[in-house]
Amino acid sequence: MVVTTEITPMRQELEENLAACCEALLEKKAEDLRILYFGEKSPLTDCFLIATGTSNPHLKALRDNVEKVLKERDVELLSKDRFNPNGWLVLDAIDFVVHLFSTEQREHFALEDLWKDATSIDPESLKVND
Repeated sequence: MVVTTEITPMRQELEENLAACCEALLEKKAEDLRILYFGEKSPLTDCFLIATGTSNPHLKALRDNVEKVLKERDVELLSKDRFNPNGWLVLDAIDFVVHLFSTEQREHFALEDLWKDATSIDPESLKVND
């Protein structure tokens, strides 16, 4: 997978919302944070934001913090998982989907391999402009 910081095709609002989510996840010690940018490759969403949590309570804390940040930014969630300790939580913000995995589930579903033609964006390259 190619890692790039090239985000010119990405809309500014999308970039800022992704950056805010990345900050929220890192604030709660998410591991192995990745952004997969699809552009025109997917009719469903522009990006996946993928992170790993170390336990079910950690996954819940990650999800709660992302929900809080998105609410503060007036980003409506199309769907969100109520906490169900299965090792995979999904928050669909339409323009991007946040996938929070346990280590085992992330390895099992291997979204990065499934979507290997997506562009990988370095989360640290994103900036929040408030």
